[in-house]
Amino acid sequence: MTVADDSFKELRSEMVSRQIFSRGITGPKILEAFKSVARHVFVPDSQKSFAYNDCPLPIGNDQTISQPFIVALMTKTLDVKAGMSVLEIGTGSGYQAAILGFLGAKVYSVECIEPLAKKAQELFSLLGYKIAVKIGDGTLGWPENSPYDRIIVTAAAPEIPEALIAQLKIEGKLVIPLGKRFTQDLVVVCKISQNEVKKESICGCRFVPLVGKYGWN
Repeated sequence: MTVADDSFKELRSEMVSRQIFSRGITGPKILEAFKSVARHVFVPDSQKSFAYNDCPLPIGNDQTISQPFIVALMTKTLDVKAGMSVLEIGTGSGYQAAILGFLGAKVYSVECIEPLAKKAQELFSLLGYKIAVKIGDGTLGWPENSPYDRIIVTAAAPEIPEALIAQLKIEGKLVIPLGKRFTQDLVVVCKISQNEVKKESICGCRFVPLVGKYGWN
């Protein structure tokens, strides 16, 4: 599940050492994933030369691919093990889902913007990632495949959608940016029991808004 492209291999390695490892993310499997999954494949042609820079990039439809470090931090916080069932809300470019797929997760991804969903699905098929993509309201989750070991939300929500908590296994984890429309905290939510969750703030962040019935208009 790698993409051989020697012209970007060195940039990819530098990205991992300077942006991810140097900031304290040292798990060997996560580092291998970021060295192996070609980020430039998931951005528009006009952005490929910037693909390994320390910043988010536009991918069209007023959406972005997140800064590499933030993708790595969310991946680390999610604590995915091979074979786990993971629900991703906000497919976007497909890069985060590909990282999770590389780590051996069974990934289900929901995207409300049809062109992005279709493009990501085409990429997954082309690259050999077995990731299921659904076009729809991510705030409602994907109940048919629940419960999930992990849920990751890649857009900012004013509050945690109740449907996502309901679809998370007990002792499962959910990672989500929570807060105002333009500034949020990255939060990890652990489901203690059917009626109890524990929240912990990881850091400040800024994501595009989560649009849907239980998100932003």
